[in-house]
Parts: sequence; structure tokens; C-alpha cells
Amino acid sequence: MSGGEGLRIREAVRGLVIDAADRVLLVRFEFPTGTRWALPGGGIDPGESPHDALRRELIEEIGLRDPVIGAHIWNRLHVIPFVDGSYDGQREQVYEVRVPHDFEPEPMFTWEQLNAERVFEFRWWSLDQLDASASEIVTAPATLAPHLRTFLRDGPPETPWTVDV
Repeated sequence: MSGGEGLRIREAVRGLVIDAADRVLLVRFEFPTGTRWALPGGGIDPGESPHDALRRELIEEIGLRDPVIGAHIWNRLHVIPFVDGSYDGQREQVYEVRVPHDFEPEPMFTWEQLNAERVFEFRWWSLDQLDASASEIVTAPATLAPHLRTFLRDGPPETPWTVDV
């Protein structure tokens, strides 16, 4: 992926975690600039592959062990300074992760650890719920609902989409 030249960009990976009812699992992040609902995941550590990082992040964040990682669906570059000043932005790779209808997040991390990473809630969302809440919540990416709709209708793209902030 190109972009972000000369900037300190954190490499990250996220899972489009979808259950058998086509609901997507989102994480509520609280930042000084506001609330964002985003896909679970996080930074890729040195020496980790994106799949290894996603497996680690999904265990830590939502307690999902041995996820079946599907297609690489989209890439997203978000240039915004991190609150702690460590990076100028983040480049994300998003992969499909399917789970059974009865999967409920049980994080390996404590809520104190999750809150330290600005994570405060997990919630399943249907497309109808995302559409109905569009004026009340901010998702990352902002175009999450339309991209999810396209993915559920057409399946994974042949090459990953480039998604805006």
C-alpha cells in the first residue's frame, strides 16, 4: 500500500468479524476527539505477519481463539496524530473473520487493560441498525455500512478495496 511517505505510520490489522446472521462486531473506542465504532484489531508487532497479528489481537480483544481468517477485503490509511504522539497515522489491512451466531466476546485482557487502549464496549450490529444509527454514531471507516453491504451482497473482492477514512 502506498501513501503516508515521510510520516510515522503504524501498521495495523483488523477483522471484519461477522456472525451467521450477518451482524458485524464493532468495538467502541473513546478518544479525546470523540467516540468511534470500529472493527476489532490493532497494531502489527515487529516480525509479525498480518495474520499472526490479527490472531493475537482477536484473542486479546474479544477472546476469539483460532479464528478462520478469510479474504483480505480492504486497506485503509488514516493520517491523524495518535493521542500519545507515537505515530502520525495508521495503515490497516482488513480481513474477513466468520464466527458462529452464538459467539460473544470474552476478552483475554481485563477491562482496565482494554480501557487503557481506549476500548470501552463491544456490540453486534446488523446493517439495519448501522443504517438507523448513521446520524448518531461515527464508524471507522465512515463508509463501513456501504462497504459491509457490498461485501455481504457480492462476497470478497478479487483485490482489496482502498477505503477512505
